[in-house]
Amino acid sequence: MAGKKHLKIPRFYQFRIYFFSVILYYWLVLPFLLILSIKYAPELREKAQFRSQSGITLSDSLSNLPDSLPFGMNRYLEEALDSIVDPPENSADGENDIPQIMITPRGVNFNSSSSEADTSQGSQIGEAFNLLLNLLIVSFFLGFLFNLPFKRYFAKKRKQRKVSQRLFNFCKRFLLKSPLINAGILGLSFLVTHVYMLVIMMNTDSFENELNRTLFNHLFYISLTASVLSLMFVYFWEKHRVHIRYIEHIYTKTELRKRIFKLKVGRIRNRMFLSSAMTTLLPLTIVILYLFLSVTYLGDLDYKNFSLEQQKILFGDFVNLREIFGNPEEMQIPSWLFYINAINSFFMFIGIYSSIFIAFIYILFLVKWTTQDIVHPVKELLLNMKRTGKGELNNFSVVRTNDEIGELTEGYNDMTQKIGDYIQNISRMTEAYSYFVPRQFLDYLGKSSFVDIKLGDQVEKEMTVMFSDIRSFTRISEQMTPKENFDYLNYYLGYMEPVIRNNNGFIDKYIGDSIMALFSEDAEDAINAAIEMRIKLSQFNQVMDQFGKPTINSGIGIHSGLLMLGVVGGEGRMDGTVISDAVNLAARLEGLTKIYGSPIIISQDTLIKLNNPAQYQYRFLDIVKVKGKEEAVYIFEIIDGDPEDVKHLKLETKQLFAEGINYYKSEKFENALTCFEEVYSKNSHDVTAGLYIKRCRKFIKEGVPEDWDGIETVTWH
Repeated sequence: MAGKKHLKIPRFYQFRIYFFSVILYYWLVLPFLLILSIKYAPELREKAQFRSQSGITLSDSLSNLPDSLPFGMNRYLEEALDSIVDPPENSADGENDIPQIMITPRGVNFNSSSSEADTSQGSQIGEAFNLLLNLLIVSFFLGFLFNLPFKRYFAKKRKQRKVSQRLFNFCKRFLLKSPLINAGILGLSFLVTHVYMLVIMMNTDSFENELNRTLFNHLFYISLTASVLSLMFVYFWEKHRVHIRYIEHIYTKTELRKRIFKLKVGRIRNRMFLSSAMTTLLPLTIVILYLFLSVTYLGDLDYKNFSLEQQKILFGDFVNLREIFGNPEEMQIPSWLFYINAINSFFMFIGIYSSIFIAFIYILFLVKWTTQDIVHPVKELLLNMKRTGKGELNNFSVVRTNDEIGELTEGYNDMTQKIGDYIQNISRMTEAYSYFVPRQFLDYLGKSSFVDIKLGDQVEKEMTVMFSDIRSFTRISEQMTPKENFDYLNYYLGYMEPVIRNNNGFIDKYIGDSIMALFSEDAEDAINAAIEMRIKLSQFNQVMDQFGKPTINSGIGIHSGLLMLGVVGGEGRMDGTVISDAVNLAARLEGLTKIYGSPIIISQDTLIKLNNPAQYQYRFLDIVKVKGKEEAVYIFEIIDGDPEDVKHLKLETKQLFAEGINYYKSEKFENALTCFEEVYSKNSHDVTAGLYIKRCRKFIKEGVPEDWDGIETVTWH
């Protein structure tokens, strides 16, 4: 979980989900119970046992209602019933002939003042409600225990406190199951209650008459329907919050790239069907139940013959149609016909309005949840797609659903991963290719990518060329196996390549144990790199000496001039290269280091291009003509590349060496010989002084050729 992007930590809901679901249940059932009580009041009056000791008014009986009914249902029932069935204060004989309706926690009782109350009337309903209420309290407690770890987890996350591994494991294990578990905990109460009611219904001795059975059966079915609606409300509310709010705070981004759901893939179509059923069909079913309860069948009136006036009330103008078939007064009216009286109409509207209100609540919430469950992942997916389109890789979406959108999101994540891997591979290939063809080569050719390079691309540019070569490496390599040769050479090049790169240069190619490097900015970069390479060579030799490996020496030649960079080859094989006389001369200068015994030799063209030549210790060596070049070249030695002791001696004899050069070029060989011998006597490592001693002695002994101009022609390759 560490390193996760900071998100607003939500609260974990449990109590409010249970509470509102139970409220919805009672909102559906209680009006239904009220309608049943009033609808069957006449029948219950005839079948009820009358009380003989004292009567009780409707308001008194309603006072026995439990105070826990939601939304002030006590007052609602009291006002409704008092306005409909309020008996006269005193009958003619001093007794109340109209039955009194008493709704108690144990059920609905109907009694009158003329007989004793039958305490068993409606007790089954009361017992069922009491059982449900007690079980709901238990469910609330069990739900609190189950959801407490989730509440603690999110509370600690909000307060940025440490979460124990045990708590985290519990939340991760049960988070996706919590909607089903919470619905199951609350559903256990409804299940036990309805099983209990079903047992009562199956027991023929549970009811004293068929009317009580009918009342109980009606209540069972409406309660069962309301329970299903309430439990679905719990499930979808909790599932919505889990998928949209919670999973990001428990599962990692890597885990959420794929579906974390164990169930098989769902379908948006099924979700829409279920949402439609929850918001229309089930509430409509309840409305239909209320409609059926709000009618009175003519057969229930126990009238065998209806008068003409009664028929006109029942059938209106349609009663005239019956005259076609005979005398209307003698016609038998089917008992299955029904009518709706004023009381029925009143309670029908109560039931319909209650169902419409519940349907509105379900539409409001379920449509919101369903829409968010679809729109939120799609918006998130579109946003990440736009970011990916802008080149921002690794923008993965959270797979929040197990339907087609979840499949689409998972597919997008797979595609993004593959695109990222592909681009990463291309980048690695480009980077790897840059090891063979330097990136600077592309820049000089004005290309943005290697794929843009074409055969014949070229550019002319002034640069400084450096050639470096290991002295006598062929002899050294004969002492090692091919693998040891490669390892030895790679180890050496590993010391040299960073030096060139750090001094604004790049290696054009490796030629065996030789290095060809180019410097496009300042000539100082090439000289600085050469001096540092000599220092690194000393460090390399120290390491080799410790491991008993042979030590080496190197020579470096540097020249500046115009170069042609371009692509040569054929369609099947191309290569970037540099073609120029300056490149050849730099290679020849490197070869002169062996003759003059100087680690670093530069041409006069490079010396001229130095912004501040005084920052280096150098001395003039000679004027030479190298193989392949007609013009003479002035060559100079960079003394800074020598070991400190040799460097100190060369600086000490620098002036004497310069005098010897002047005598030599003026054909005063005896004076020149004296100067060079003195230099050599002080510094026996000065190979150039020894070289001039041999030349002076030769000219003194053999004489000077007539065409001699002081320029040394070097035929060594």
